[in-house]
Amino acid sequence: MTVVVTGASGHVGGNLVRALLEQGRNVRVLVHKDRRAIEGLDVEHVQGDVRDLDSLESAFQNADVVYHMAVYITLQMDEWPICEAINVEGTRNVVNACLKTGVGRLIHGSSINAFSQEPRGSIVDESRPLVESEQYPPYDRSKAAAEKEVQSGIENGLNAVILNITGVIGPYDFRPSNTGKLILDYIHRKVPAVVKGGTDWVDVRDVTIGAIKAEKCATVGASYLLSGHWIPLYDFGLMVEDVTGIPAPRIVVPMWVARMGVPFITLYNRLTGNIPRFTTISLNALESHRSISHAKATRELDYRPRPLVESIIDTVSWFEKAGYINRSVNLSS
Repeated sequence: MTVVVTGASGHVGGNLVRALLEQGRNVRVLVHKDRRAIEGLDVEHVQGDVRDLDSLESAFQNADVVYHMAVYITLQMDEWPICEAINVEGTRNVVNACLKTGVGRLIHGSSINAFSQEPRGSIVDESRPLVESEQYPPYDRSKAAAEKEVQSGIENGLNAVILNITGVIGPYDFRPSNTGKLILDYIHRKVPAVVKGGTDWVDVRDVTIGAIKAEKCATVGASYLLSGHWIPLYDFGLMVEDVTGIPAPRIVVPMWVARMGVPFITLYNRLTGNIPRFTTISLNALESHRSISHAKATRELDYRPRPLVESIIDTVSWFEKAGYINRSVNLSS
């Protein structure tokens, strides 16, 4: 039984490949450029790109299951073309390749961002409508559009399941992710203050457990929210402090002040060539989706996210062993 993983070089994909290998599964990975997350693993490599239908058809030959985890993430408002090409058209290609090659089941990795932020203040679950308005960020719109591509495939006979994932944290974060960068910034004391707001953090290993369980027992067309724990940035910093012994920032900046600073930070990033993480989009995200329910996943998949402190401990430990933390930094752990 062959399992194919797209996006295997990403945070979720790399952990998923490891979890599948631990189960003794025969894993084939679609590789585009970055191979760090899968180096040394006993997997079959196929060079390809989700934007290239022919390469997908080649990768999916004789595959029983495909996990589609390839994604382009951005916090910019001007990147719709690339979001559309990778997230939307790429997913359409995956769906069509699955149908053409007779793949038994597709597990599609989507995002909490695919759901509308309205109505605010209410619980977010699988019944929340998808993003429609072009006022939403390109990433959000593209993930919603990608889900519609999967739903269209289901209507045409594809056996598929959709997973909506929140902010991922955990080991084997090679690139690293935005969450990983935040932890490293805390450790290297590059965060003088935090913005009032927070996010839902979920351990990447819990996501892979939920995904594999969905592959084995979910009904065709089912969707599941794989969330963890909503924690304010301030409290998250204190948890990192407890784990590392490095003082967390004590200054909390009101949201309106943070929004005033976005243009200046954007200009600085353009001048320095840095990829901005502090944008209007990221600030909006800190105010949305506070009450996220994974009750359906718990009920049907026995999905039970671990305590966030455990995820922080293991993430910091992995970063330290992998050489991402400056040697001059003394960790209490």
